[in-house]
Amino acid sequence: MKSENQCSEEGIHLTVHPNRLIRHVDKRLMSYNIEMTEVTGGTFWKSYTREQIAGTAEFPSVTSFTDVTAMPELMEHYPPIDLYNKRLRALTKALGPAWIRVSGTWATKTYYDFEGVTGGKAPAGYSNVLTREQWMGVLDFAAYVGAKLLISVSNCAGDHPHGGPLELTQAKKIFDFSHRHNRDIDAIEFMNEPNMLELSGAPQGYTAADYARDQDILYRWVRANYPNCLLVGPCTTGDPAAAGPESKGFGAGIASMTKTCTTEELLAGTQIPLDVFSYHYYNGVSERIAGVLPAAHWPSHLAHSDPYLAVAPDCARAHAALRDRFVPGGQMWVTESGDAGGGGDTWASTYLDVLRTLNELGSYATITDGVIFHNTLASSDYGFLEHGTFLPRPNYFAALLWNRLMGSAVYDCRELNRENVHVYCHSRKDGACGVVYLIISNSLTDAISVTIPQKALRYTLHAQTMRSSAMLLNGTELTISGNCGLPELVPELQPQGTVSLAPGSCTFFSL
Repeated sequence: MKSENQCSEEGIHLTVHPNRLIRHVDKRLMSYNIEMTEVTGGTFWKSYTREQIAGTAEFPSVTSFTDVTAMPELMEHYPPIDLYNKRLRALTKALGPAWIRVSGTWATKTYYDFEGVTGGKAPAGYSNVLTREQWMGVLDFAAYVGAKLLISVSNCAGDHPHGGPLELTQAKKIFDFSHRHNRDIDAIEFMNEPNMLELSGAPQGYTAADYARDQDILYRWVRANYPNCLLVGPCTTGDPAAAGPESKGFGAGIASMTKTCTTEELLAGTQIPLDVFSYHYYNGVSERIAGVLPAAHWPSHLAHSDPYLAVAPDCARAHAALRDRFVPGGQMWVTESGDAGGGGDTWASTYLDVLRTLNELGSYATITDGVIFHNTLASSDYGFLEHGTFLPRPNYFAALLWNRLMGSAVYDCRELNRENVHVYCHSRKDGACGVVYLIISNSLTDAISVTIPQKALRYTLHAQTMRSSAMLLNGTELTISGNCGLPELVPELQPQGTVSLAPGSCTFFSL
């Protein structure tokens, strides 16, 4: 084994003029979720302890479940998020243009009480209540941070009071309410993860044919009344039919735990065409539910490895083929993404997950144009911001740096990639001539030798340990000052010549 400061034998040579432009990507590529359960208050994934995050204590996983939202071993109750919090607003706005998705399994069973008549008690057929004030908070938050809004609507027993097709009372209510308050909904997914049917909150006995029928009912009404609203779907947990035989299961294999249906079954019978193809991607399942799907869980010592980092681009390529079939010419959105299904791994809030996050963004941009919704903005251990305090985690600063540096033009630099080295190249976000390279050094033992053709601005992300909750930029810890003061993301001037990049680091070179 090589020493930690020994470079890999074959160095990387950067150029100011990449050979081939691949595409231009959406400026809102890096987006995020605010789960409906956060908006209304409710159960969500139980927080890990400091010892579990540090890797010194295990999280006791479960071996079976049906309704995860009701399991105290996995869940805890949280009050509604304060979308008027000054720190939350300031740090979110700093990320720049984005989509906000308000959805999740909780949303499928939520009643919209904009008239204030329920007294907080969900009507028959529903499980949760969304108040007028809470939804006004979402609309105001999206407007403040300059985000577009994607939602899913309820599709539970309460929306099928006679056991037949979807009734549109709820959907009409939330669209019309938003419109009256000068904030139209920009995009809609019918329901969250419909391929899991009842487990996702649909009525008992609900089928793929029922879904296709009801999606057409809803989308026909939306198209007629809100023609600028994008129709998105099918929002699956990842289609097992698209996965190769060696895959751990796209969407973390969660769909294999229960009766599911495929993208083909959900969409083949629909008549209203979609504008955007969507799916969910997680790199595996977390420790919480590893006992249910042990083959889909990646241990922490592999969370930097090439096979681990390959899951996201493999998933994108497979679903791009489905997109080409069902939504030809449309964008492809990953409307939930994170390191692990089941609330994130114990290291989701640490520097270790930054390698996965940045590699997903880089690789996705080389495959297709679209949007990735990080799950979540400010809840659970995979949130950009810590729940309650809204303090930024390593992934927040990684996304912030990506958004500030990486422009929309994507260049082909596949010849620079090799074992434990992942290289991506974009135009400069500041509009200046030149390019920005992202180099992910995912070996934990070998450094990388990189030759720079001219002086460059260098931004190297690293940490004292891979499971550190603090991330360093060129040796300086990234943290906010006061209530919401962001640190200056100060680069180092890198002279022309050869430089060594440390193992486990992520470096941006702006040329």
